[in-house]
Amino acid sequence: QIPVGSEIEGMNILGLVLFALVLGVALKKLGQEGEDLIRFFNSFNEATMVLVTWIMWYVPIGIMFLVGSKIVEMEDIVLLVTSLGKYIFASILGHVIHGGIILPLIYFAATRQNPYPMGHDALCFISPCSVSSSATLPSMIKCIEENNRVDKRIS
Repeated sequence: QIPVGSEIEGMNILGLVLFALVLGVALKKLGQEGEDLIRFFNSFNEATMVLVTWIMWYVPIGIMFLVGSKIVEMEDIVLLVTSLGKYIFASILGHVIHGGIILPLIYFAATRQNPYPMGHDALCFISPCSVSSSATLPSMIKCIEENNRVDKRIS
């Protein structure tokens, strides 16, 4: 069966990405006339990054209270603490293995350079592993630009 356009659910991400690329090329071709819109989108991007940063700081507090209310309702706290402790230990061990061994090995294999001076800011290694990549994007971009001196156009 060939699906008809109305039968496909969800957003057309490929079309959205293609439109964004074509719009960016068109704005660059306009030269000075397109610069105003490019500055608008850059400002909009910066404002969005500020909002995401705020969300990253305040959402954990709300989640803490949501989880806390469920913990208070539980009957067997010892079972919860031991299970949670095992989970936390496994998660930290996974982050250490992935961020401290696997990623540096991949970096070394690709560049033949020592990967550890690049990671003097732990946020660069831990951010991609700990939560959603879209939520950690502002901190990763800041880390890449400030600590590793990568050009803003590339980051």
